[in-house]
Amino acid sequence: MSTAAETVLFDATLKPNPAMSAFALKLVIGVVAIFNLGFGLLFVLRGAWPVTPFMGADVLLLAWALRATEIAARASEQVRLTPATLLVSRKPARGSPTDISLNPYWVRVEMDDPPESRSKLLLWSHGKCVQIGSFLAPHDRLSLARALKAALGRARTIL
Repeated sequence: MSTAAETVLFDATLKPNPAMSAFALKLVIGVVAIFNLGFGLLFVLRGAWPVTPFMGADVLLLAWALRATEIAARASEQVRLTPATLLVSRKPARGSPTDISLNPYWVRVEMDDPPESRSKLLLWSHGKCVQIGSFLAPHDRLSLARALKAALGRARTIL
């Protein structure tokens, strides 16, 4: 039999949207590489061969940047609320996961309404501040803040 402390009142997994699929990333890099190779050959034929290494570096930097965005999209946060605890589990793209546990009775959710591009979704409890959903769009953070406030209100009535 389930107790009130085990009842899940809110459970959300937050993930950033990937910029593109893996296939699209490879396609973009391939197309840029082919164009740069063509232009590089054109420069070599016209005697401007010193330009070609920079065109290769251009493709490498683009590949590095797109790979970095792909890796960053692996991060996630899970926000799980029961009457006894608010648990924020973070899994960064690189590094070890962390769990932050807060007492839902004392948690205050703070966010600008209407949201701006730099608005942060903050959870305050006993002087401790936890930012969640930093990779979400502002309207998504506001929607999450409203849903979490409502769930925290329900959790306080159960206790």
